[in-house]
Amino acid sequence: MNPARKRTMRLVVALSAAVVLASALIYTSFSAASPALTPSQLVHQAQAGRSYQLTGTVVHGSVHRLGAVLDFSVEDRVGGTTVPLAYTGTVPDPFREGREVIVTVEKQGAHYVGERNSLITKCPSKFKTAPPGEKQNY
Repeated sequence: MNPARKRTMRLVVALSAAVVLASALIYTSFSAASPALTPSQLVHQAQAGRSYQLTGTVVHGSVHRLGAVLDFSVEDRVGGTTVPLAYTGTVPDPFREGREVIVTVEKQGAHYVGERNSLITKCPSKFKTAPPGEKQNY
């Protein structure tokens, strides 16, 4: 076989293998991801036995600890729908009422259970919208 043709065949085989592996990696990363939902979306879309990332604000007055279980409710950022859930595992130091959180949950019957050690608190933004009429300094 001609050496130039042999090199071309090796290049084609190597590039084909790279494309197949990259496609498999992309497919795996998207199929394994759990969708991030707000409480109102979760209530309408959740299916039992499937994991979802719940994002929202911890409801004031909803945090209660019973032994190793932390019970609290999460509501939409703008208020409205709330989802009560039971969570076990590590609780981040900045966790408190009114703080935005992300937690992986699973619907078990009519209840939502947080996946162990999946609770993350979001840091509040240091950039806030200026009140109307206040001058912006750029």
